[in-house]
Amino acid sequence: MTALISQRDGSPRRRRRLQRWLGENPLGMLLSAPYIAFVVVVFLVPFGFGVWMSFHDFFFTAPGVQVPQPFVGFDNFAQVLADPQVHQAFLNLLVFLVINVPLTVVLGLLLSTGLNAVVHWKGFFRVAYYIPYVTASVATIAVWIFLFNGNGVVNTLLGELAPDPTWLANPAIIMPLIAVYVTWKNLGFYILLYLAALQNVPQEQYEAAQLDGAGRWQRFRSVTLPGVAPVTSLVILLSIITTGQIFTEPYLLTGGGPNGASLTPALLMYQKGIQQGQPDIAAAIGMILVLLVMIVSLASRRLTERKN
Repeated sequence: MTALISQRDGSPRRRRRLQRWLGENPLGMLLSAPYIAFVVVVFLVPFGFGVWMSFHDFFFTAPGVQVPQPFVGFDNFAQVLADPQVHQAFLNLLVFLVINVPLTVVLGLLLSTGLNAVVHWKGFFRVAYYIPYVTASVATIAVWIFLFNGNGVVNTLLGELAPDPTWLANPAIIMPLIAVYVTWKNLGFYILLYLAALQNVPQEQYEAAQLDGAGRWQRFRSVTLPGVAPVTSLVILLSIITTGQIFTEPYLLTGGGPNGASLTPALLMYQKGIQQGQPDIAAAIGMILVLLVMIVSLASRRLTERKN
């Protein structure tokens, strides 16, 4: 009798445990299992291996060759933090961040507001802004090299006002130029996010503000900005993550030059890990980069949520 009662009591407990792990609808967990497996295999396992490498004396060997890879603690991080190249790479990333994030938010919001008010050719303008985002970076960078090289279109138009040295060889200009390029290329995606948010702002709020005598700027400040605040927080977060991943543009435009003026942590990781055969140092740089991106992302999210 006692056994039967314990079995009856245990069965609901098991069900509650399973429900806690699988959710109210286990079919949803089953359908999402392939994506979870993809995330684990493609992201979590390599990330875990990168963490392990950053704390060991690791280097690439021929297949099947076993060599000792001793634990070195924080030695790799100490070497990274003492490297002037690393300091330069993170300083360049800060310059990129300061230019790219505000420019993305301001231009994305202003252009989406203008597109939202367009009556004719709305679809054409949306596609036109989105095309650079889906175009391969190699193609768009080729256009920018054609525009900004020494004998390019921009220098030809500027004449004597052209910078010396030229745009792609000027240490003071190259990182802002890359930040503007990335902003232009990704802007179409953020414009679509803002357009979706603007269409969810009730029209009645604009009408009520207009009846109260609010002008265009006052309606934008009191209705539009609060209405798209959650998307603004998302745009800032995605821009910060994009900043941490910046690699293709400096690699194709300048290779990190001139004199490291466009070097980024991701590009430095490639140089250290692949070209110089120091994957443990590259992994340590990667861990520092991930940590800093997480801190900046969380701080920006806290600030935007507090303002909202």
